[in-house]
Amino acid sequence: MKVVKKGFKVLLWFISGIVGFLLLYVISVLLISRIAVNSEILQDSKEIEIYILSNGVHTDIVLPVKSQVIDWSEKVKFQHTKAGNAAAKYLAFGWGDKGFYLNTPTWADLKFSTAINAASGLSTSAMHCTFYGKMEEDAQCKKINITKEQYQKLVAFIQNSFQMENEQIIKIETDAVYGNHDVFYEAKGSYNLFYTCNTWTNNALKAASQKASLWTVYDKGILYHYQ
Repeated sequence: MKVVKKGFKVLLWFISGIVGFLLLYVISVLLISRIAVNSEILQDSKEIEIYILSNGVHTDIVLPVKSQVIDWSEKVKFQHTKAGNAAAKYLAFGWGDKGFYLNTPTWADLKFSTAINAASGLSTSAMHCTFYGKMEEDAQCKKINITKEQYQKLVAFIQNSFQMENEQIIKIETDAVYGNHDVFYEAKGSYNLFYTCNTWTNNALKAASQKASLWTVYDKGILYHYQ
């Protein structure tokens, strides 16, 4: 009987610990994401348009395919997509968990093992790139005008997020694309509870000296600063 009681107490402590951690995590996410960085930075020149694009959960950084700084089509090639549309004007970059990207086309397909691997940082990551013909601003798509120097820093951050082989980014050969205009590449780092796709986007904005959260894991933590 004593063994049962002791086991029950251990179980209660374990459950209480999990609940306490989750409460602390949620409170931290909500509060820290409201703390802004770079909110006071002013620039005299605004030379290049970029966008923050959200689907309601995940965020991408959207850049012009070609600019005076870089021609992205030399790295993320049009022919890597099903459409191969060389007329596309914009290219979206979204970092995330490779298993989630490739094995979860819809939320209904989410497996427990995929979720655990993603949350714990046990899996690898991928860069999801999508070509667009045009961009339209709305509540989920925010335009930012930045300087050439800021853009160069942003480009460097994104390039450093790809895995490289023979000075080329590594295409993931898969049919698990989301449409005719997207492609996956091998990326650096691991997704986890504290570093998500939105943390990556937030850090990209920081690298470009743009408004961002001190830390965030969800899309609204970014969009809050661009209301």
